[in-house]
Amino acid sequence: MKAQLSYLHLCRKSTAQMSTRLRHAQSLKGKLSEKMKVIELKATVTASNDRDAGQLRSELTARGQLLVNIMGSAGCGKTTLLEKITRDLKDMLRIAVIEADLDAQVDAERMEAAGAVSIQAHTDGMCHMDAGMTGVALETMQQGQAEQPQLIFLENVGNLICPAEYDTGAGCNIMLLSVPEGDDKPLKYPLMFQKSDALVITKTDSLPWFDFSMEDCVRRARALNPGIEIFPVSAKTGAGMEALEKWICGRTDFAGGDA
Repeated sequence: MKAQLSYLHLCRKSTAQMSTRLRHAQSLKGKLSEKMKVIELKATVTASNDRDAGQLRSELTARGQLLVNIMGSAGCGKTTLLEKITRDLKDMLRIAVIEADLDAQVDAERMEAAGAVSIQAHTDGMCHMDAGMTGVALETMQQGQAEQPQLIFLENVGNLICPAEYDTGAGCNIMLLSVPEGDDKPLKYPLMFQKSDALVITKTDSLPWFDFSMEDCVRRARALNPGIEIFPVSAKTGAGMEALEKWICGRTDFAGGDA
């Protein structure tokens, strides 16, 4: 009998509470008198998260596990891409996926059907995952597993703003931009492109129907991040997927795929 899919609620953590307080403090900043003392909380919050992220990254490296943070807008094709990668690599590597959403568990069910160990993380209104939340999800997911996953994907909450601001402890950050979203997104959301190791341009099979300039998109992305790797792909047709999968495996200690 198939085991019931695991899921957990994460936002009742102190990190979420602090984020709420931070947003409230920022909203009040413009109303404060010049004579009033102002404490900038963001540096404190991010510094604490950065310490947690560094510790988590070290622990994963020591265990020989690679955590890949997948970021992008809702509807850009994150889950479809991960389904394709899982089906292509599952015979070589033990793959797990953390699906972060405000609610529901449909994406985790899709990943489980594709052959990955999967857990649904409900952020309950939070627009991103941070290191503390990711650590809880990893610990919960790996409980009771006879063999630990080698390659772990975190599908972050779908937007191009908040996930770029919080280090999750991942060893690799990949952002997705779909052709229908347009080639101007590097101009509008620069931090996401600056923080990513790779840009995956998805849904390239739809290029004939959209006014999307691959040349302009690549130029704008590399102006923000000269070292960013760029992979135009279609998870639907498989175009470009082999190069992306080879790059991901090349960032691990198990590129040969000993399962």
